[in-house]
Amino acid sequence: MEERNNKPVVNLISKPDNMLKTIYTACRTCYSADYPINIYQSTDDEEKMLKLIKRVVGSGHYSTIEHIQVSFAVSNVSRACTHQLVRHRHMSFSQKSQRYVKEKGQFDYIIPPTIDKNPELREKFINFMGQISEQYQEFVEAGIPAEDARFVMPNAAASSLVTSLNLRELIHLANLRLCTRAQYEIRCLVKGMCDALIAEEPWLKDYLVPKCEKLGFCDEDKSCGRKITKDELFEKAGL
Repeated sequence: MEERNNKPVVNLISKPDNMLKTIYTACRTCYSADYPINIYQSTDDEEKMLKLIKRVVGSGHYSTIEHIQVSFAVSNVSRACTHQLVRHRHMSFSQKSQRYVKEKGQFDYIIPPTIDKNPELREKFINFMGQISEQYQEFVEAGIPAEDARFVMPNAAASSLVTSLNLRELIHLANLRLCTRAQYEIRCLVKGMCDALIAEEPWLKDYLVPKCEKLGFCDEDKSCGRKITKDELFEKAGL
């Protein structure tokens, strides 16, 4: 049986070296008569910075974390996954173009886990990807521009991109897409993004979590059972 890597490949390629101090300076500036540069240069006390950031961000003052921009190199994700990702408003994307990049031979594709674990359906899926590839190549060899031949390409086709976003949007992305109700592939993608940044900035592990961890309850119509539901919470509180 052919082995395939069906998981996103994510690498953190850019982030501020002074992330914590930058956020702290933004937070402190709002409550200080001192100049921001003096605040920035006057402290290296990580515990002090984290304490203020937790209080300010916890109060909903999110503009303080919008100053932090991070960038990721992403590959081995399906077009179905990237179509979901680009719905997030405050992100930037530079994606491999199916218009300008011609596929040569069998294009790379992602097999959903539900199909991949069924040998019979997996074989049918692979055969179908082969048929699409053959049709695509026939069109290209007949002189059809790649921008038109791509119309037969499936959502399963693998893609790659560079994406950038600020920390506020990454936290929002994590809150939504780390939820078990999110589709499997984008959940893996966002977890890869979060893990890559947490490896460099461990203090962010408390922020890059599913929304139920942030809220303390589940607000989805269907709960995975990880947390008490909103209705159960209200009932318990007598509301």
